[in-house]
Amino acid sequence: MTYATTPDGVRIAYQLQGGQGQGGQSGQDSEGTPTLVLLAGQANNHHWWDAVRADFHPARSTLTLDYRGTGDSDKPDTPYSTELFARDVVAVLDELGIDRADVYGTSMGGRVAQQLAARHPHRVGALVLGCTSPGGPHGVERGNDVRRALAQTRPGAARQALLELMYTPRWLDSHPGPHHTLGDPDMPAHARHHHLVASNRHDAWDLLPRIAAPTLVVHGSDDLLNPAANAPLLADRIPGARLHLIPGARHAYFEEFHAQAGPLVLDFLTTAPRGPAQLV
Repeated sequence: MTYATTPDGVRIAYQLQGGQGQGGQSGQDSEGTPTLVLLAGQANNHHWWDAVRADFHPARSTLTLDYRGTGDSDKPDTPYSTELFARDVVAVLDELGIDRADVYGTSMGGRVAQQLAARHPHRVGALVLGCTSPGGPHGVERGNDVRRALAQTRPGAARQALLELMYTPRWLDSHPGPHHTLGDPDMPAHARHHHLVASNRHDAWDLLPRIAAPTLVVHGSDDLLNPAANAPLLADRIPGARLHLIPGARHAYFEEFHAQAGPLVLDFLTTAPRGPAQLV
């Protein structure tokens, strides 16, 4: 297992696949393959990406991490925030000697990616925000019916509700699992609570205009867990951002519709105009 240590002494486990060696000022590995950072959803570890990360390897090495509180990372019982998670990503990039990388964040990972791109612009080459929200008073919250479904106490009911928010019934019929997007089952209760608070308190509205990286916003048109109405809010707020809705997709569009989403993201990453790294 490989780790980076954050300035506050927390060990963050990370996983680099699809390339060999460390990075450098170009954000490439030793074989010249650009690095793509993949950021998972709330209370999930790097396995969130297991089903699709190989889709990017023809053009990118992929870097994932276990957020503090998940996977093989330390799990301190202290407050978490999306800004803090973004600083943890920087610690991993520093450990690998990667000055700048492309970043693809989905769900809460998209919130972390917003913080990363706005507060550390010189570290982000291109940005993809999937099924995410600006948070705060400007974000569109899920409906009360969704909240009630996820709060069911009958055994298995809340899990089934989450599955149906993630995937379409047709896909679930042919993909019985295991599903790696339903949360890290080994998280301690305190870490799960800190993740929930971090995501709920995210508010990047005032930061979004500071994002200078070329940005693609992707969302499933039928996403009720993180309503699709958030996608145009992000795209309109981030200078020059592009927007793409995937018809019929729910929250886990990146997995169920990976045959469409993967090439869409790769095409954007390989054609987005790049300027010199910004120094702040």
